[in-house]
Amino acid sequence: MMKYKLIRSKRSTIAIHITKDLTLEVRAPLKTPKAEIDRFVMSKWDWISRHLAVMEQHVSNKAEFALRYNDTVPLQGGEYPITAIEGNRAGFDGECFFLPPGLPPDEIKREIVQVYRLVAKSLLTNKVIDYSKRMNVVPTAVKINGAKTRWGSCSSINSINFSWRLVMADVDVIDYVVVHELAHILEHNHSERFWRVVALVLPDYERRQKKLKELQKRLANEDWD
Repeated sequence: MMKYKLIRSKRSTIAIHITKDLTLEVRAPLKTPKAEIDRFVMSKWDWISRHLAVMEQHVSNKAEFALRYNDTVPLQGGEYPITAIEGNRAGFDGECFFLPPGLPPDEIKREIVQVYRLVAKSLLTNKVIDYSKRMNVVPTAVKINGAKTRWGSCSSINSINFSWRLVMADVDVIDYVVVHELAHILEHNHSERFWRVVALVLPDYERRQKKLKELQKRLANEDWD
């Protein structure tokens, strides 16, 4: 029997969860016998093994992830090199991410993230302005954050937030996330009416969703923290 952490609560079913540190958690009702929980875990052995293997690979890939000069990083669907240029400035010039020479990998990553944030603020603000006019909505603010699991969000006061990581996506995918969040100004839910609002602007939004998932898979193997 594989070791697991048992968490009992006032729930009605048994569920399995693998944490980011690869701990196997089993959540069960308060009075479920331990033997029954063990049998449930054994019945899910194949699923547990597959998911642990995938997550272990992700952890290994993240640990090995590093950025160096001449590596390429994504931006709006393209891949651009990291180039050393004399001086003390970092930025993006349309052809490359330029940095001062002599930086170690950790510092290169920090500088690249800051450039991404600057690009995201300008790019996403402009896209929000454009699509807001088309959709006849008015957000109260546009903010850039470091969210890892959400590409964007819309607050109860219609403030739009985007993860800087979004600018790594293809342009059509970026547009989808912008429209998605602006649609929440009209519908603060994911009802059929919400998706109709999205579809009126982007009839092919489902195709764009699939492309966004591909970027998620890539980033699952890269350490941008």
